[in-house]
Amino acid sequence: MAHVLIMPRQGNTVESCIIQEWKVREGDAVTADTTLCVVETDKATFEVPAGADGQVLKILSSGGDDVPVLQPIAVIGAAGEDWRAAVPAGDTPAAKAGGAAASDTAALAAPDTAEAAGTGAPVAAAPMTAGSPASAGAGVSPRARNLAVREGLDPAEIAGSGPGGRVIERDVRTALAGRPPLTAAARSATARSAPAASPAGAADTAGTGIGGRITVSDLDRSRGSAAGVFPGRPEGSGEEKVTETPVKGVRKLIADRMLASLTESAQFTLNAGAPAARLQELRKRFKAGENPAPGGLDLGLGRITVNDLILYAVSRVLPAYPYMNAHKTGDTLKTYERIHLGMAVDTPRGLMVPVIRNADLLSLRRISLEAKRLAAACQDGSVKPGELSGSTFTVSNLGSFGITGFTPVLNAPEVAILGVCGIELKPAEETGGGFAFVPHIGFSLTINHQVVDGAPAARFLSALCGAVADIDLLLAAN
Repeated sequence: MAHVLIMPRQGNTVESCIIQEWKVREGDAVTADTTLCVVETDKATFEVPAGADGQVLKILSSGGDDVPVLQPIAVIGAAGEDWRAAVPAGDTPAAKAGGAAASDTAALAAPDTAEAAGTGAPVAAAPMTAGSPASAGAGVSPRARNLAVREGLDPAEIAGSGPGGRVIERDVRTALAGRPPLTAAARSATARSAPAASPAGAADTAGTGIGGRITVSDLDRSRGSAAGVFPGRPEGSGEEKVTETPVKGVRKLIADRMLASLTESAQFTLNAGAPAARLQELRKRFKAGENPAPGGLDLGLGRITVNDLILYAVSRVLPAYPYMNAHKTGDTLKTYERIHLGMAVDTPRGLMVPVIRNADLLSLRRISLEAKRLAAACQDGSVKPGELSGSTFTVSNLGSFGITGFTPVLNAPEVAILGVCGIELKPAEETGGGFAFVPHIGFSLTINHQVVDGAPAARFLSALCGAVADIDLLLAAN
């Protein structure tokens, strides 16, 4: 019996995967260990093996498709075997995608007429010239009429492909494909107007808005024209290339989580700065120790960065302020003993937040090594799903870009996130009087004001600034 390969679930929170590429083609012979395709989740990239020996009978999804987990993506079996017998009816991506159009047609078909199943080819109940506008008696389906009205099309000018020449939703969408998009204002105007007064659109016309979009002015001009189509673009206005990119995969996950974070919590940001002279000096000494003199002691600290030192300071200060190392889930606040530091990492696939677990028990060197390992894994796509969850406090560092202040968004369900800003010179009063410019590093702390008040958060931030200002003493005490 044929083997149906389903999209595997890569972690409990993964709902869909994007097929990056297929490594095989239909008809190829494979073994159980052969990699059929490479898929991308909201967390990492994985190879999907065939799972059975045989021939690739059918590939059910294309490269770039965002496929829900546990949905069939391919069928493996013996040469000549019917792959359809192994896949439940309506369970293929094509069947799911075509469900809306099929239901539209089925609802409108007379008892003795129906649209050819799965092919999209109409079976006419009455003679009609192909491609001609719908006749008065053919009618328009309710869904087609509603879509036409919303888009400012006259259904009478659309060729119907349904039973007896009836205009169905697919016909309206075909007409829309040959017409430039409308601006929001133009779309609203067409929805309020009578279809007969709205332009039908044509493939060889264009609007004057951004990206060729049809504006309200274009509608007014077209309604006054006898032809009832959009006038051409004004001479010399030029063309503008507009690229549309689907928001999916990691980008969609980021978008959904950021919106949910802002809508489900009361976010409040505090800003402060700490003297960074000792921080810079310590970093310089570590770097100098990377190539010690003959006979010198190599502590392996040469690759310690300023960000590593900040992560270390956070891991040592947080235990004294447990209300900052917590999750808010519904009406429950969970406070954690161990410090699991989330670390924002910029990758080609979008923002990722790997977790340095038990950071409060790790040395500075161990924190540095783990931070670099996780960042590299995020960059090359080899990070594991378990390494991207479970943080109790997050640090986001934009200081290397020269950012002097920003508002980090909570990594829900955490109740706090620390933004690390750049180092800049600020005036400071000297002991003997007068002023001098000294380096300061900025911090932006966002809290969930539902469970953390401003004063307690300020006390934590003040303590962190003090620890960073005396980072050498903090290292000596631990």
